[in-house]
Amino acid sequence: MPDKIYHALVLNFHQPSGNLESLLAENEWEAKEILWTLDRVPRVLWDYEDLARVHLSLSGTLLETLSAPAFQNRVYGVVKCGKMLWHYQNTKIIEILGTGYYHPVLPLIPELDREQHCSRWQGIARHLFWRSDFPGFWPPEMGFCMEMIPMLRRLGYKYVFVDSENVEPLDQMSWQELRYQPHIARYGDDEITVIVRDRELSDAQLSGMDPGWFENEVKERTKWCDFAPLVTTCTDGDNGGWFRNTNKQSNFWNYFYRELLENAKSGVSNISPVFITEYLNKFGASKVVNVKTGAWNTGWHNGKDFLQWTGSIAQKDALKRVKDISGRFHKVKGNVSAEAANDAYWHILRAQTSCNFYWGEAWVYKCHQDLDEAERLIGEMEKQPVHN
Repeated sequence: MPDKIYHALVLNFHQPSGNLESLLAENEWEAKEILWTLDRVPRVLWDYEDLARVHLSLSGTLLETLSAPAFQNRVYGVVKCGKMLWHYQNTKIIEILGTGYYHPVLPLIPELDREQHCSRWQGIARHLFWRSDFPGFWPPEMGFCMEMIPMLRRLGYKYVFVDSENVEPLDQMSWQELRYQPHIARYGDDEITVIVRDRELSDAQLSGMDPGWFENEVKERTKWCDFAPLVTTCTDGDNGGWFRNTNKQSNFWNYFYRELLENAKSGVSNISPVFITEYLNKFGASKVVNVKTGAWNTGWHNGKDFLQWTGSIAQKDALKRVKDISGRFHKVKGNVSAEAANDAYWHILRAQTSCNFYWGEAWVYKCHQDLDEAERLIGEMEKQPVHN
């Protein structure tokens, strides 16, 4: 059994554009629960700056909402969004992960649009978090394909998260080695470190678990490791009663994570929270793997073939229309001003939001609303004379 087991905690926070505003009007309590959940993260960790280590992904649309003066004024008295964003800058306890601005399933959208989502996120994040370097990348819905590697490297990312069910060893590797070590994935001349999410432990993290059970399970899973294991658990951080519960005795942070930290602090447990960057600096990554195209598991879907987002004819038709209108845009964008092009482009990018497809057919209309406006603007662009 290893002397120390390293644990990387990863939480994804995302709200679609305008969703929190709508919830405040239609379901105020749910909106407050989400805001309190976001605000709770740094507050719980303050007492453990020497030990707590949490990786956070916050979508561009969520950051856009939280940083908007009108929204901040609207929720004043519920949370102070400006102070909350300031507290997220605490690099002792939080490592901010890069992601896509409108939270698209990146392998499902046109390749030309992927980098725009990621670079636009970097734009707002650099402004809000006062830094230029974000070493890790969180693919929305953990939707990953090997073709993304060159783009991620161009944008400066050193590592990316992938689901354990999608990782294939190229050489002989034990079950423990595959799950609890970082690996290298290569595409062409580019390579990136991949961090493997433990699917079963992540499922437990999402649904609610006892800290004693978690510690025993982690020790059992890693007891045959002849290396320093990195156990990575990744879930949404603002969905479900486990994270939103305002009762300190019944939520993830106060019931589970505080005790995990206390056990590590007292030496009762050999599970040590770690930033992935710290782990990589100490142990590195050397073995090469292939990562199958796929996503993480959600509900009754296992992430294969992106069935959650492509299962119906309406979903497929909307994704096809995304591709068609994006193609039209890229053909004419050079003929108009940057302002005119951007007016159309952000509608195309927002149409690609994963939530527009995830809820069966319930939100597909939101994709078409943005595409309708983009198509109208592209029509005007196509009428402009071509300048050679």
